Amino acid sequence: MSIDFKGRVAIVTGAGGGLGRQHALALAARGAKVLVNDLGGARDGAAGSGSVSAAQAVVDEIIAAGGEAIANGASVTDFTAVQAMAQQALDAWGRIDVLVNNAGILRDKSFSKMELADFQLVVDVHLMGAVHCCKAVWATMNAQKYGRIVMTTSSSGLYGNFGQSNYGAAKMALVGLMQTLSIEGAKNDIRVNCLAPTAATRMTEGLMSEAVLAALKPEAVVPAMLVLAAENAPNRAILCAGAGTFEAAHITLTQGAWIGIGDQAPERLAEQLAEVTAREGEIVPLSGSAQGSNEVGQAMANAAKT
Repeated sequence: MSIDFKGRVAIVTGAGGGLGRQHALALAARGAKVLVNDLGGARDGAAGSGSVSAAQAVVDEIIAAGGEAIANGASVTDFTAVQAMAQQALDAWGRIDVLVNNAGILRDKSFSKMELADFQLVVDVHLMGAVHCCKAVWATMNAQKYGRIVMTTSSSGLYGNFGQSNYGAAKMALVGLMQTLSIEGAKNDIRVNCLAPTAATRMTEGLMSEAVLAALKPEAVVPAMLVLAAENAPNRAILCAGAGTFEAAHITLTQGAWIGIGDQAPERLAEQLAEVTAREGEIVPLSGSAQGSNEVGQAMANAAKT
């Protein structure tokens, strides 16, 4: 099975270096026309009027290799600029098939020492930046009845990481966004997935040893992105990738136990907590309503017994 993007148009944010650059190059190498977005290559890359210098360098690489690409310097925190970015792709190529939400920043500190401004900034770039980009392409993807969106989540969001309360909160929020957009977009073949990469980028410089950095080349993550953005992509998947290894993460629901209500319900719950949290027979619900269905079903089953 060959994965190609001939005739497809892709937007990759934060693509002036690191992982985003590899995403853009890989999509172009497989036939996509790529809009390369980046603020200009500064480590922050969060705000400002924007510069296409870093993005243009990647565009030049793509064109030199025989591909087709254009540069864009919008900040993902600026919805008006993001709308103009989407329009730039439409003006150039008439459609938008793939969106890879890759732009991001770090402002790491323990929660007790973190300024709220740094918490807000990280949420604005990672979460609201992805919201802006999704909103800007959503109507186009619905109209053409085709779209592939890849959110960049993180193990810090899925499982936590010391000093990254802001980053982890924003990254887990992207999973929630993916879950709902994947449901709403399904009728028009818009498939939305998450990628949790472990890769050495300009955001991780100085945080890892040389040996680890060598193993965590951004290129090793790209196959997961290509699968999640392809025509036969899954929907609502969370793929984890790093150093050539690929895993899947799931948000699951245990079978639980009927505890009942009343004054002693807290005590009964505490006594049966091990049963409630037991993972045998856990499921991946198709939507949030599955939780309520499970709860009501167990209550009705218990009522029938009595």
